[in-house]
Amino acid sequence: QVQLVESGGGLVQAGGSLRLSCAASGRTFSSYTMAWFRQAPGKEREFVASVTRTNDNTVYGSSVKGRFTISRDNAKNTVSLQMNSLKPEDTAVYYCAAKAGSSAFFGSWGQGTQVTVSS
Repeated sequence: QVQLVESGGGLVQAGGSLRLSCAASGRTFSSYTMAWFRQAPGKEREFVASVTRTNDNTVYGSSVKGRFTISRDNAKNTVSLQMNSLKPEDTAVYYCAAKAGSSAFFGSWGQGTQVTVSS
């Protein structure tokens, strides 16, 4: 499995922007589909975005489409989430996750980073 460490969370006003990063260990990063999920207090974990191994296809959750952008750099073993036009309802702990090519599930998770959007 790959080890994941998120960074970049913080407090921002509504309408502002944040960029989250996820650093992965291991030499097989390019073999994983990468994704971001989030979980707000009292709510279920929610899919945010995913990017394929070769960075040629992205998928977004309906609540973030058009505002967030996921990207990856396989040379640096990183995946990022650019978040623009943030809303208070984007407040959550954001998790980076990895899915091996042969797996149906995201089996590797980071510890999460808190994003708080004030109104």
